[in-house]
Amino acid sequence: MIRIIPAIDIIGGKCVRLTQGDYARQTTYYYDPLDAALRFRDAGLDRLHIVDLDGAKHSAPRNLATLERLAARSGMAVQFGGGIKSGDALRSVLDSGADYAICGSIAVTDPDLLREWLARYGDRLILGADVREGMVATHGWLKDSGTGVEELIASFTGDGLRRVICTDISRDGTLAGPNFELYRRLHEGFPAVEVIVSGGISSMDDILSLDGIGLPAVILGKAFYEGRVTIEDLKSFAATHE
Repeated sequence: MIRIIPAIDIIGGKCVRLTQGDYARQTTYYYDPLDAALRFRDAGLDRLHIVDLDGAKHSAPRNLATLERLAARSGMAVQFGGGIKSGDALRSVLDSGADYAICGSIAVTDPDLLREWLARYGDRLILGADVREGMVATHGWLKDSGTGVEELIASFTGDGLRRVICTDISRDGTLAGPNFELYRRLHEGFPAVEVIVSGGISSMDDILSLDGIGLPAVILGKAFYEGRVTIEDLKSFAATHE
């Protein structure tokens, strides 16, 4: 069964969503992200995807107090990304309660450091691969790395990489549906890696189609916040897939 992981993107301590990674196209949905987290927990979900958008923009985590509060009070496992560029930043995220740390730009800018982290922290690290037309973008989606997503994943499979979140930037926040072909290709090409889908989810039908392909997990964001996927949908899914 595919795991649904709800997204809580944070700017200034608030739960927001961007469209295609554009900080100028921002909508605030919850002034207190804990309210969103508790709704997801009560719907039967067990993991949160938290992105520190301030941290991604400024290359260092900026919302650790919010992370600590959500991890302590939601009762859910937490995967957290945004601005993890140093050992100190990584430790601060894990010490603040994150079960998993998402490392994106560092995989391109300092791959040897990521390999050291994989050796030390194992499957608590998740590779964040943000993709635009097949190429990986870095620094909060602002720069094109010139590296293909398959090339990036393959470069770490021998170092203990177990999970990757692949976000299709062109579809993120658009409600246009996910890039099924991209995720099918990654799922089949890297059978030892858990490929987590992100970007473009518009409905439960999208999620069920990804489940049919065999994808293990999907991040749910704007489709929930815009009412395309409801709490009742999530409760029904959890009840029928126990």
